[in-house]
Amino acid sequence: MHDIRAIRENPDAFDAALKRLGVEAASPSLLKIDEARRAAIHEAETAQAEQNAASKEIGKAKASGDEAEFERLRALVSEKKAAVAEMQARARDLDAELTDALMSLPNLPFEDVPEGADEEDNVEIRRWGEPRQFSFTPKEHYDLPCVQDGMDFETAAKLAGSRFVVMSGAVARLHRALAQFMLDTHVTENGLTETWTPVLVRDEMMYGTGQLPKFGEDSYRTREGWWLVPTAEVTLTNIVNGLTVDESYLPRRYVAHTQCFRSEAGSAGRDTAGMLRQHQFEKVEMVSVTHPDASLDEHARMTGCAEGILQRLGLPYRTVVLCTGDMGFGARRTHDIEVWLPGQQSYREISSISVCGDFQARRMNARMKPADGGKPVFLHTLNGSGLAVGRCLIAVLENGQEEDGSVTLPEALHPWLGGKTRITAQGELS
Repeated sequence: MHDIRAIRENPDAFDAALKRLGVEAASPSLLKIDEARRAAIHEAETAQAEQNAASKEIGKAKASGDEAEFERLRALVSEKKAAVAEMQARARDLDAELTDALMSLPNLPFEDVPEGADEEDNVEIRRWGEPRQFSFTPKEHYDLPCVQDGMDFETAAKLAGSRFVVMSGAVARLHRALAQFMLDTHVTENGLTETWTPVLVRDEMMYGTGQLPKFGEDSYRTREGWWLVPTAEVTLTNIVNGLTVDESYLPRRYVAHTQCFRSEAGSAGRDTAGMLRQHQFEKVEMVSVTHPDASLDEHARMTGCAEGILQRLGLPYRTVVLCTGDMGFGARRTHDIEVWLPGQQSYREISSISVCGDFQARRMNARMKPADGGKPVFLHTLNGSGLAVGRCLIAVLENGQEEDGSVTLPEALHPWLGGKTRITAQGELS
């Protein structure tokens, strides 16, 4: 959420930043609501002061025996009391209207974020690894002989509909091993705190990280009013919701492996084959809560954590900085890591790492008390996949495929697979 005081001080800069995102100027309407809200607050405070002054005079009039003055003052107090209540109610309504308007606006990009309309305008900043040269035409993951029995979309469709999968045997074990490998690496080597959180959350938590009010259709809601989390970003970030923490508390670096749920409302017809885009999937999510001065360095550190997983697995990737037209709602800058998929002959996103500044902290009212005793300030938050487990499974299968239909597995995973090194063409670990 944005600071109305900053908008008030420099509305042109605010609108110029929104324009880079393709969003129309918002300051005129925001400032109109803000002006009316402040006027209502001032009127309520003035009427309250008049009510208090009249209340003090009532006792004097009563003591002096001036019954007419007493009745006049009592009527005035009653009148002012009603006026104060009315003005306070109007101020609250205007405050809620302003909050709703501010919450519907995206975060502002950093000035160095490249401008662009969509993913075609993203800017590559580095690559790692060379795509393997196959002596045969590589297949997509769902066409590999070794996964025909272990990746069952037909049964999943019977159970739940499209965009679900039933995994079994070696494929299911490889999927689990990947998640364990990621978690253990982030905890033991990257210093993150392993965390287990609910997958059902309240409205306030979805508001806090920016999924609501604008993107409710992208998530699932239960009849009881809980939301199924689209990512553990929601729960991990909201750990500090409503808190004011000491500076010494920071940084906080969390990692969690959770089920994630997305309706994919805006992706009809995209990636319908295989398990690249599912309604239910798993991610190992990283969240950092930092001092405002440390968030940019933390963004680079988190990007390195995610890249390190792919390097350990020997999977070629490229890292891009998203342009203004492709960034998420809450980000000021986002790095996407795209892994090479031989079956598609293209790089596909496997992680997005975003620095949000104080955007989410304002929504959550999460602050830090400086060590020098200064006024509390809003925290900075960051989030990123470390990594999407299902997409990593796809990348391991496609990059390790052999002409006989088997898959050679990355050496880094062998300890998590009981020393097994491959999946045979018949779908068995060996």
